[in-house]
Amino acid sequence: MAGDVTTDPATLTEAPPPEETTEADAMAARLAEAGRAKRLNDRTRKILAYAILTLFVVIAIGPAFYLISPAFRDSVSLFTYPPEWIPSEPTLHNYRFLFSSTSYVRWAINTLIFAGCTTILTLITNSMAGYAFARLRFPGRNVLFFVILATLMVPVAAVLAPTYLTVNFIGDLPIIGDWIDIDTYLGLILPSAVSPLGVFMMRQFIETLPDGLYEAARLDGAGEWRIFTKIVLPLIKPALVVLGIFVFMLTWASYLWPLVAATGNDYRVLTVGIASLKGQFVTDWGVLAAASLLTIVPVTIIFLFFQKWFVQASMAGALKQ
Repeated sequence: MAGDVTTDPATLTEAPPPEETTEADAMAARLAEAGRAKRLNDRTRKILAYAILTLFVVIAIGPAFYLISPAFRDSVSLFTYPPEWIPSEPTLHNYRFLFSSTSYVRWAINTLIFAGCTTILTLITNSMAGYAFARLRFPGRNVLFFVILATLMVPVAAVLAPTYLTVNFIGDLPIIGDWIDIDTYLGLILPSAVSPLGVFMMRQFIETLPDGLYEAARLDGAGEWRIFTKIVLPLIKPALVVLGIFVFMLTWASYLWPLVAATGNDYRVLTVGIASLKGQFVTDWGVLAAASLLTIVPVTIIFLFFQKWFVQASMAGALKQ
């Protein structure tokens, strides 16, 4: 018939049954809902993680920030109520008194010598001991290493008296007693020149180095000392930096041994000196806060300066093959 319209079957698209369309829509809705729930859970975990980290940051640096306000106020205004977080009348009187009427500069120099020399000696002794325990084979190696680690369980206060008696005994000896004694730099530094934790750290890090390096060096005729200085030390620089930061910070904040070993003002360190500013009846809390604030500045700068090395050493163990 002339009125009939001829349609090509290939151009027709068969419509899906209603049941299949409903099932596909339901599946898409479920997938979309699951995606929204996953994004919500990820966002919630991220917010919770940041909240916990913020809490720890506040706990860690809160006391340091609290020192800023009293350090620039006189002691009388510290007891006003309500307390002032921002000084209404800031003053530098505490710092002028600290540098003019106390031996703060001398204490700072002594602390720098104490912490710096202790850190250098610790890096030398611990890296050598760590190499010996990691690469050399000798009788009693494991037993000796276990004994060194066992000293970590001994409190510092428990060995304070024996250490004092030992240094005092060395001080009575001829010749050497003129250099190592109570109220001397070497008497203050040498008892802290070896760290059991540092020996363990160096040993574990050196053990991650491939054996092929040592074998190739020995084929070239290198001895143990040359292998240690030319191959091992350059490869463990990140670990040395991390250990140096730890030792420097711990030594800078050390109190018990410097309190016993430095009885005079000539060898007194900052921690002991600041503690001496607290009087029996009257304490100038503003001066105490100013001294404490100045004391934490160097270690903060050192940590920020070596932060890249610190992260690199922390990741090194995970990246070793």
